[in-house]
Amino acid sequence: MTVTAPDTVPYDNDIAPAAALMADPTRAAILRALVPDRPLAAGELATLAGVSAATASFHLAKLLDGGLIAVARQGRHRYYRLAGYPVAAALEALGLISPAVPVRTLRQSREAVALAEARTCYDHLAGRAGVALLDALLRRGMLQAEKPKHHFSRTSSGDSPANRFEVTGAGAEALGSFGVDVAELRRARRSFAGECIDWTQRRGHLNGALAAAITARLFALGWIQHGPRRRSVLITLAGTDGLTTTFGWDPTQLPWIITPIQRGVSIHDPGKA
Repeated sequence: MTVTAPDTVPYDNDIAPAAALMADPTRAAILRALVPDRPLAAGELATLAGVSAATASFHLAKLLDGGLIAVARQGRHRYYRLAGYPVAAALEALGLISPAVPVRTLRQSREAVALAEARTCYDHLAGRAGVALLDALLRRGMLQAEKPKHHFSRTSSGDSPANRFEVTGAGAEALGSFGVDVAELRRARRSFAGECIDWTQRRGHLNGALAAAITARLFALGWIQHGPRRRSVLITLAGTDGLTTTFGWDPTQLPWIITPIQRGVSIHDPGKA
C-alpha cells in the first residue's frame, strides 16, 4: 500500500543550502549588515563587508538566488534587504551558538556596549532594552503566556506555547491608547507575539507583529531613535517619561540616554565617561 502525504505537509527541512550560504564570511557580513531592516545599496554593503564592489555583487547574486535577500529598484539604483524576519531570526539564533568575536579596538568596545544595551533585531527592540520591555509588559499584566490549546501545540513557525504570548484585556486597552491596534495585528499573516532569546543578554525579548508595531510606534513618538553606531538604538528623554508611564519601565538605568545640553543634544557614551 502506498501512502501519499498531503502536499501541504513537509516531510522535513533541508537546512544545508541556507547554512552553506550563511557560512561564507563575506555573505555572513552582508546578512548581518541587513539585520536592522534598512535597505542598503551594493556599494554600502561592499564597504561594510570589506570587499570590492565586484566581490559584493557576486555574493549578493548568490544570496538572491538562495532567497535570503530581496532587491528593490529605485531609478538606476538597487537596494537590498533581508527576505523577511525568519532570516533575521535565524541569524540571531546562530549568534547564540557562535563563538564571540573578541574586541580589539576602542571603537569595537563602544559598539559592543551599544548593541548590548539597545538595538534593533530586524524590526523590533532588542538588547537589554528589549528584554526589559518584555519584562515590563508581563509585570504590568499587559501580556501573559499563551495557554496551550492541547498538548504539543506548535505554530507553523515551530514556536511552542511556552514562548508565545497573548495580550490581556487591560493590555489591549493600554496598547490601544498607546497607538497599537491589537485586533488588526492579530489578522496579520506574521506570528503575533513570541520570544527571541537575545544573543547578548541570553534572555528573551518580544518578537512578532506586536513587537514590530510597538517598536514602530516608539520611533514614531520619538521615544527611541537610531543611534550613531551599527543597529544601536537610543532612548530619548521623552521616551524615559513615556516608557515609565505607559509600560511601568524606567529606562534611566540604561547608559545610552539622550540628555539635553545648552544648544544641542549630548549622548551619554560609556566609552567616553
